[in-house]
Amino acid sequence: MTARKFLVMVAALAASVVFTGGMALAGPSPDVISLPDGFQPEGIVVGTWPTAYAGSLADGDIYAANLKTGAGEVVIEGPGTPAVGLDFDARSGYLFVAGGPVGDDARIYDTRTGELVAAYDFGGGFVNDVIVARDAAYFTDSFAPFLYKVELGRAGEPTGGFTTLTLGGDFEFVPNNFNTNGIVVSPNGKNLIVVNSALGALYNVDPQTGDSTLIDLGGADAANGDGLVLVGRRLYVVQNFQNRISEFWLSPDGSSAAVVDSISSPDFDIPTTADVKGKWLYAVNARFSTPPSPITTYEIVRVAR
Repeated sequence: MTARKFLVMVAALAASVVFTGGMALAGPSPDVISLPDGFQPEGIVVGTWPTAYAGSLADGDIYAANLKTGAGEVVIEGPGTPAVGLDFDARSGYLFVAGGPVGDDARIYDTRTGELVAAYDFGGGFVNDVIVARDAAYFTDSFAPFLYKVELGRAGEPTGGFTTLTLGGDFEFVPNNFNTNGIVVSPNGKNLIVVNSALGALYNVDPQTGDSTLIDLGGADAANGDGLVLVGRRLYVVQNFQNRISEFWLSPDGSSAAVVDSISSPDFDIPTTADVKGKWLYAVNARFSTPPSPITTYEIVRVAR
């Protein structure tokens, strides 16, 4: 362990307890965690507990927050281009970052060292989100009907190659709009589930071919669907401008889904993505209706699921 890592660990431990009469008393975990002013978050993922990572649209910085105490710091300095959707692979400790519209379209960092492990230029439009599966990481492109498949080894290490999958079948692409956004692996592990923000539609996608099948939502929709979170057959869709997270219950074969709950909070201010830990969902407020400035405040909001 390096001296810096040891000091960070000590600081985090000190921030998470209050000492009274020689006893360590843990305080309540916060429902709202402040991010740095001007940070402009979009993506969030829970890593090794109690750490969550948030990425900055402004410059690609990665902020690590202690979900138990609310303390945190920037642990990876970005390249000056956006960090959008995030995912974390517990096998390797690697953080996968969708890079948005400019610069490297995807980046992979080692959270233990802050080192940039790999970067990819897919030649796409707007690389928006990412999910790590057993043998590959899949990135969505909101401005083109593609998924980008980055091959991973057995320990989660990138092998250097990637494949472009064209979304076909039922998938509909709406020009000049945000299309494919959030992505998760289906409950049976055989397919991917993606949301089309423009159409409010969910699709099952074959991870080998890109062939897509529309999921029957029974008259409901996932309008402005952004980040996705899957727990068993419960699919949580963050609907950013609706300021809510809709909970869908997937059928056993994944061909249909029904809305079973709508989760909101007075602290929501255009949440974009979320992740789960236990009974809690953690979402970041992107505050897209508020002009960004160096003093604009941003938060992580915790809600019960």
